[in-house]
Amino acid sequence: MSSPEIEATEVLVVGAGQAGIAMSEHLSARGIPHVVLERSRIAERWRSERWDSLVANGPAWHDRFPGLEFDDVDPDAFAPKERVARYFEEYVARYGLPIRTGVEVTSVRRDPSVGGFRAETSAGAFSARYVVAATGAFQVPAYPAIVPEEAGVDQLHSSGYRNPEQLREGAVLVVGAGSSGVQIADELRASGREVYLAVGAHDRPPQRYRGRNFVWWLGTLGLWEKATPPAGAEHTTIAVSGAHGGRTIDFRDLARDGITLVGRAETYADGVLAFGGDLERDIRRGDANYLSVLEQADAFVARTGIPLPEEPSAWELGPLPESVTDPLRALDLAEAGVTTIVWATGFGVDYGWLEVDAFDDRGRPVQQRGVSEEPGVYFVGVPWQSRRGSSFIWGCWHDAKYIADQIEIQRGYLAYTGNALPASTAATTQDPARAATSVTA
Repeated sequence: MSSPEIEATEVLVVGAGQAGIAMSEHLSARGIPHVVLERSRIAERWRSERWDSLVANGPAWHDRFPGLEFDDVDPDAFAPKERVARYFEEYVARYGLPIRTGVEVTSVRRDPSVGGFRAETSAGAFSARYVVAATGAFQVPAYPAIVPEEAGVDQLHSSGYRNPEQLREGAVLVVGAGSSGVQIADELRASGREVYLAVGAHDRPPQRYRGRNFVWWLGTLGLWEKATPPAGAEHTTIAVSGAHGGRTIDFRDLARDGITLVGRAETYADGVLAFGGDLERDIRRGDANYLSVLEQADAFVARTGIPLPEEPSAWELGPLPESVTDPLRALDLAEAGVTTIVWATGFGVDYGWLEVDAFDDRGRPVQQRGVSEEPGVYFVGVPWQSRRGSSFIWGCWHDAKYIADQIEIQRGYLAYTGNALPASTAATTQDPARAATSVTA
């Protein structure tokens, strides 16, 4: 299958974050030969591409793989990012997974001469019959090119933010109201900064309700299993946080703490940043999402009889702050003293190394539950790969199990040799019209 200078394996997995580790566990359980290549360290993004105070957004009993618990974090607590990275190292050691760190994959292309694919890496060439791209959902920081570099403000993506001391003096505009944006804005405000937070469409589940965490409610109510995001959306922003021991995000609280809420950042000209006019609509829709979870939870308790305490105070929503009902539509950055913009606007993808016909015109995988249109190529860790929970720790574990099943099925097909038919019989069987013509002649 390969020449001496090429290392052969049956499955090549690229990436050793949560997706690659899950993939390796399932392949190992099936006895399928494979290797996982990681350009840096295990779970590197948890280490070096997140802010210092980050904790998991879900409790330790839930945000993990089934095969190992956190041994030093209370099940209802939220693991710090360094502990999450160490958890994955422990998982690799526990199962003896074949992961090689410090190996960068520069290209993978189909090569029939090696029986599948040839990968060029910093450690030499590899051949593999199957390739799994497990580089995850958070590959390339993405934010819109609204404010030019010469605008006189520092701009960084949330993946580059570490702590308030990192930023120069002055007010900060945080763009994005998902878990990253709200946590960073809250931390900056607590440090004494003047903070503006640009809010767009979002879901806002309760962190806890009736004694259960939101992950429990989304699970029991089947909401993790939603197969597609809302119409017109590529993903759903979730305003949730494990910071401060875990608390429900309410933008009223952020405003009460002194954060100025504004709408979506839209255009920039002559030092002035303009915001969209849908702030109140988006906040109210987030409230509606929050209340819908409470309603479904109460109905579940009534239906099942599970003895969970009532929590009427959770239904009480205070008045909307003035920054929402009478929002700023434009902000002169210099006049407001804004010296930094933190873009908490998500990530894009970069599969430039995977040179196969498996992507749409925006470079996103064309796949169904992780199975690519390119035979032998698979993906794990893609948002909404099979369900809402696909890009979460536990979700990608279940997606990886499905991909391992598909690889095992394909191995079974390729292992079939069959009984070759005589040439004349095969010709007749394959082309009955041709055979009839021959008899007539």
